[in-house]
Amino acid sequence: MAKTALITGATQGIGACIAKTLAADGFNIAINCYSQKDADVGGAEVAAACREMGVEAECFIADVSDFNACEAMVKEVKKRFGTIDALVNNAGITKDGLLVKMTPEQFDAVINVNLKGTFNMIRHVGTVMMRQRSGKIVNISSVAGVYGNAGQINYSASKAGVIGMTKTTAKELGSRGVTCNAVAPGFIRSAMTDVLGDEYKEQIKKMIALGRLGEQEDIANTVSFLVSDKASYITGQVIVVSGGLAM
Repeated sequence: MAKTALITGATQGIGACIAKTLAADGFNIAINCYSQKDADVGGAEVAAACREMGVEAECFIADVSDFNACEAMVKEVKKRFGTIDALVNNAGITKDGLLVKMTPEQFDAVINVNLKGTFNMIRHVGTVMMRQRSGKIVNISSVAGVYGNAGQINYSASKAGVIGMTKTTAKELGSRGVTCNAVAPGFIRSAMTDVLGDEYKEQIKKMIALGRLGEQEDIANTVSFLVSDKASYITGQVIVVSGGLAM
């Protein structure tokens, strides 16, 4: 029976790339969408692309910051596919601002999705994986969570929290055959980086040993490895995929 991967925030960008990559690896794909609108547009396109690779793919709607919505979604995915063999916590948002100007609403919004959302998903999928006595969890963190980043105190705190959550999950679930690792992307070519000015992009490239921005496939391929049998003895680790970024 084919394995199943549940990916949050998988309707576009890195999440969509991860979904397609894992479909190519032979996983059935459960695509988490924030809303019905997301499911009808981006989600449907990603699902269709996955099905072209010969696997099953379906959209499941849930706001990851909502504990009960996550519980309901996980139950639906389990009922639909039978198992949840890989969980990729990719959903995330930014609401940037300098520390002295950031509002509580900006801070809470990012923490609720990026950190609480990751907890909600691990809490519910972790239970499924413990009963299966197998499973692989990959949390998408960020270099901002490793080094910090000016103007992103909320985002940096959320992604640093994800790293702590990853290490603790690895320790708590390891005895049940479940691994948990984090991937910390650097500057990856995406809609978010496309809006940056050319001059700023050149400044960024000078801080990167490889001298270029990363591609979404660089992240997806790392996730692909971590959810494969080849990574069965790796857990509690943070893989920085940044091209040698020095911050």
